Amino acid sequence: MSETETIFQIPPHDHVFLGRDHDKAERRTWAVIILCTIMMIAEIIGGILFGSLALIADGLHMSTHAGALLLAALAYTYARKYAGDRSFTFGTGKFGDLAGYSSAIVLAMIALLIGYEAVSRLLDPVPISFNEAIPIAALGLAVNIASAWLLSGGHHHGHGHSHGHDHGEQPRRIALGPGTLAVEVFEDNVPPRFRVRADTGALPAAADLTIETIRPDGSRQQFSFEAGDGYLESRDEIPEPHAFVARIGLMQAERAEVRELEFEEHDHGDGAHHRDNNMRAAVVHVMADAAVSVLVIVGLLLARAFGWLWMDPLAGFIGALVIANWSVGLLRDTGAILLDRNPDPRMAERVRIAIESEGDRVTDLHLWRLGPGHLGAIVSIATAGAREPAHYRQRLARFADLSHVTVEVQHASSPTG
Repeated sequence: MSETETIFQIPPHDHVFLGRDHDKAERRTWAVIILCTIMMIAEIIGGILFGSLALIADGLHMSTHAGALLLAALAYTYARKYAGDRSFTFGTGKFGDLAGYSSAIVLAMIALLIGYEAVSRLLDPVPISFNEAIPIAALGLAVNIASAWLLSGGHHHGHGHSHGHDHGEQPRRIALGPGTLAVEVFEDNVPPRFRVRADTGALPAAADLTIETIRPDGSRQQFSFEAGDGYLESRDEIPEPHAFVARIGLMQAERAEVRELEFEEHDHGDGAHHRDNNMRAAVVHVMADAAVSVLVIVGLLLARAFGWLWMDPLAGFIGALVIANWSVGLLRDTGAILLDRNPDPRMAERVRIAIESEGDRVTDLHLWRLGPGHLGAIVSIATAGAREPAHYRQRLARFADLSHVTVEVQHASSPTG
């Protein structure tokens, strides 16, 4: 038996693998830095004018907070600025993960310092100026709440219908008939239905288009269409869950064409390969500071009310444990991405099933994250048929998250003579 090998890559395209909300996240992060810088300057100047060492200390603490967020903002800016630089083989989508990993290290160091100081004060209590410390801790909490609000701006989790489900996808495009069609599950304030628009070419007649859904349990449903204002819409609603293979059929000149798309249930953008770890790191910094502020306020109030001076360092120690826990989680997730660990085993299995459903065999499969919502894949396929890489590319086009795919085909043939 002899083998011939064909390697195929998607035709040259841009390598911009940034998250959908990259620009918004960048602006929000810079806004929080400005807020923290203003508070830092105000606290340091106020401390100098009023002779308050506590205010100066909190102002310096705010500077470290702004510095950590500056790392996130620069990562956003750098990733955007060099997104088109071809010297970055797989784009700049991982800059956010690198910044998140670095932030996690900083958080771990902060947790160690707070823990060390807390233990020192438990062993050797120091006097506390309650009337000064409590308002400063409350001010710090207010700044952190404002920072969290700014960082979360634009992330609206309400959806158009009662069950709060969101596919989180742009319309899917397929070449069908004389042009390209954009297919989506439309559900903005209406029950979910298929909508089809003409991306290129003319919109087909409603009577010529059908969609058949095939669900994992084997059940099938046929959808017919009616004309809308510049689009075709299915007559029937799409039942939940929205996880199925959609067979789009077009009848033209007595000839039928069929294409397939796969629709999946999504987890509101919180899936591992959709998560923006740079924003996550910025939010963790803010939340860690807020958690410590709450614990400090509680500790100070109890210490002042009952004379329990040990409550202040105990609250600090608990805060250090909380920060350390968040740091470990962030290190684990971002480290796995930087080391190209498979970010979605379920996606890898779907890719394997899509290829092997026709009797071919996947001999090697690599899946890694290129950036928030973007996956890269290298697939090696052994086939006894005459299928070429373009065939497998068409089958994998159903997976919207596969932004960069390389297909290697090994053709096995019987020996001659």
